[in-house]
Amino acid sequence: MSAIIGAAQSAVSLSVIKTTTAAGVVLFSPANTSSELSDTAITKGLYFRTVAPDTFQGAVLAALAQADGAKNVAIMALTDVYTTGLADDVTKNFEVAGGTVAVRVNYDPTPASYTAGVAKVKAADPDALILIGFSESKGVIQQLQAQGIGPQKLTLFLCDGQMSNALAVGLPSGLMNGVKGTIPGVQASEKLRAQMLATNPNLTDFAYGPESYDATVLVALAAEAAQSTKGADIAAQIPAVSAQGNEPCSKFAECVALLKAGQAISYVGPSGATGIKANGDPSYATMTIWQFGPDNTIAPIDSIAADVPTS
Repeated sequence: MSAIIGAAQSAVSLSVIKTTTAAGVVLFSPANTSSELSDTAITKGLYFRTVAPDTFQGAVLAALAQADGAKNVAIMALTDVYTTGLADDVTKNFEVAGGTVAVRVNYDPTPASYTAGVAKVKAADPDALILIGFSESKGVIQQLQAQGIGPQKLTLFLCDGQMSNALAVGLPSGLMNGVKGTIPGVQASEKLRAQMLATNPNLTDFAYGPESYDATVLVALAAEAAQSTKGADIAAQIPAVSAQGNEPCSKFAECVALLKAGQAISYVGPSGATGIKANGDPSYATMTIWQFGPDNTIAPIDSIAADVPTS
């Protein structure tokens, strides 16, 4: 094995990174955002991703809350390496921009912890809540509603770990209407959706589809450029085939033809992520803003493509 496309969760990648690096295997995630994974002391130059780290999502999520009028927020985060790291980035960016954090609550995935955490938020009387977690957030939202500060009373912002139609299944109709959140990456095009559905007709969530596609193509192009299937050789070429300023190409066959002709290439695929650095992070990436509608389903409302901050 030379490369693995994954994992979806940062905590999973962090749990296996010692094993994969020791084996000389490239780990290329289409979805990890933990800032810890930017550290080459951990990743040994064998880890890459097509989404930006939480330094980017934290900045966008904080700016989104402030743009919607939030000045004094509460932040609730599941106790997890990804969620607490993102909460740190949101806190830093929100405060640097002049906002205040009324209370920061880390919670465990248990009903008792939801109840206690929501009580602390209610007591702090913020003008908005930034909730950072995964599917367990449904329990937190139910507790917010039970304590009288549900999304229709207290403005709620979410992150990529929760922002899906599945979160609202079973919640009262319209409860999530207007709730906004961020998902790193771009919305899958109709063409790519059709290709994904041809593989799995039961798909309903296309998040990270473009990023998964590009991670796969970049590994293949790096192997072609290296003329090797060894993990270390592939890793050495991933920054080269995604570098900005070379001959652009967007299709695998086109890129391979350029490589065989001796051209340095800049692969730009459906995710738009480019300039992957030696530490595995893209130099340029996209964040999409999504919003729940009256039917409790999400739709994209905006996107931000920008250089990825390093800290």
